[in-house]
Amino acid sequence: MMRRVLPSCGIAAVVAVLSTLPVSSQGSSQGSIAGTAPPLVITAFNGGPAPANWTPPKTPWGEPDLQGVWSSDDATFGVSRGGGRGGGAAPTGLYLNDEQWAARQKQIQQGITTGENAVGSFRGDFARRAFRQSSYIVDPPDGVQPQPLPAARARARIGDRGTFGDGPFHTFDDFTNYDRCITRGIWGSVVRVIYGNGNRIVQAPGMVAISYEMIHDTRILYTDGRPHVNQAIRQYLGDSRARWVGDELVVETTNLTDKTSIGLNGNGLRHSAQMTITERFKRVAEDVIQYQITINDPITYATPYTISLPLTPLEGNVLLPYECHEGNLALMQSLSAERAEDRALEEDLKKGIKRARRPVQDGNPQAGGGGRGRGAGAGGAAAPGGGRGGNAPAEGDQER
Repeated sequence: MMRRVLPSCGIAAVVAVLSTLPVSSQGSSQGSIAGTAPPLVITAFNGGPAPANWTPPKTPWGEPDLQGVWSSDDATFGVSRGGGRGGGAAPTGLYLNDEQWAARQKQIQQGITTGENAVGSFRGDFARRAFRQSSYIVDPPDGVQPQPLPAARARARIGDRGTFGDGPFHTFDDFTNYDRCITRGIWGSVVRVIYGNGNRIVQAPGMVAISYEMIHDTRILYTDGRPHVNQAIRQYLGDSRARWVGDELVVETTNLTDKTSIGLNGNGLRHSAQMTITERFKRVAEDVIQYQITINDPITYATPYTISLPLTPLEGNVLLPYECHEGNLALMQSLSAERAEDRALEEDLKKGIKRARRPVQDGNPQAGGGGRGRGAGAGGAAAPGGGRGGNAPAEGDQER
């Protein structure tokens, strides 16, 4: 990985181009969905009050200024409450107790030392400050993500896990959008993973643009009051419309497809095309934006749920290039490995050996396998971080 020292350039040009985009003439108002989402939960101050006498900055045209390059690197907590990631017993509230808080602070300091002294061609991003928040989930109040409905589980497919699952792989559709370098979806592009957690925000009158570092998606959030596009038009990242409510940017997204997922890096069970998303952005300190997202998909989850986390400045203030699709060999290599296993099965049968198909993750220590199988790296070595059981990589270790 490159150190984040590249000079910033092109932001003014981006704003200039965005400001020339036409207003859609094909719209139908769908009403506000924000009423289904809870108010912003500010976790950035560890359960305490906001700093006194701090005034949010404004753009030259008078709107709250969210501009900058922000990161979820410091959001080192799990999605659902109860993992005990702060040390000791599992957290029972939104914030860690004193013992857990001390353990997390120690963990962050150790991570800084490790990260700054890392040697090699690859370096993961690391947190630089500790927050007391225990989980991403702030609603429901118990901090536990609702489980998918039985009908939603029934539509699970091989491609929901892609190369992190056991295959078999027959076509491109047996892989995730992440494997294919298409998109990680809205939530999957923000949540902290092993690297690439940058979010660049630029503004112009009537719009806000947010670019994600990994797979380099860019969303245009119009604030000029235009309606959503026609419901017949569906997009991976949906159709977003935003408005300012005081110093808070409220974004409502509709017109999604059923081709993306809510999970780390956008992997996992796909949501339905009826899902709507409400996001809230508020700059609560010079160096913190509180970001919140409410997922409302009655076809997939019995109840909506809300995730909130602080975004902090990205070291170097520049998104690094992420040429994913341009050099993506994952599908070709995975499909060729599967066909090699087909031939190996045939050759074994000719020798009178009848055996089960070797799973993709066979030999991956993270997945609990043994030896060196098709899913292992050189020497059968596991990716850093340790496993969580099954075939899932460690949380945050979704890029390999």
